[in-house]
Amino acid sequence: MTTQREHLLNAVAVKDLRPTQITVGMREVALKRQMIRSQSARKTGTFLGRHMVPVVLGPKKRNYVTDHHHLARALLEEGIKDVFVTVTSDLSSLDKDAFFVVLDNRGWMHPFDETGRRRDYGAIPKTMAELVDDPYRSMAGELRRQGGFAKDTTPFSEFLWADFLRRRIDPDVVGKNFDKTMKEAVTLAKGKDADYLPGWCGPTSD
Repeated sequence: MTTQREHLLNAVAVKDLRPTQITVGMREVALKRQMIRSQSARKTGTFLGRHMVPVVLGPKKRNYVTDHHHLARALLEEGIKDVFVTVTSDLSSLDKDAFFVVLDNRGWMHPFDETGRRRDYGAIPKTMAELVDDPYRSMAGELRRQGGFAKDTTPFSEFLWADFLRRRIDPDVVGKNFDKTMKEAVTLAKGKDADYLPGWCGPTSD
């Protein structure tokens, strides 16, 4: 097992990227697809050069994505064949079971499904195309854009916010009127009940 001292850049086929989570917010994916469509190929290339996908090398030298799942799914759906990745760690010498245990313990995976339930490692999809929609992850992304919480370095911080919202907002309400539900989400995010979450920026006093 080796850890890269300097990050290595490689071009990898998007279809060959391996997820380290089960879900994405498909609304978030749609926004990234819209961004890609609205700009020239050259500008997209520049953007991708600045937003390389971080990966860990796993068994059989496969590239396991540790961030930017939404971008990778959007690239796949837009027909973009390759993307630059930065190899942050080489764990290719491990067997599959040990590899997933290391990913889990280092906070490099999120094996939770669209109901917020933790699943076995085998439930993690093998391709970006198989990622499942979690509407609450889309809410968390929109909540951050609306200033409900600040960007934070905590791994999978948006999923923590998604779980917070999942336990307070009925899924039927989310499906019927996303924009209206976001107003409730912003109010909840500013409350004291959310002060344990990464990036919380609610009032400092009542």
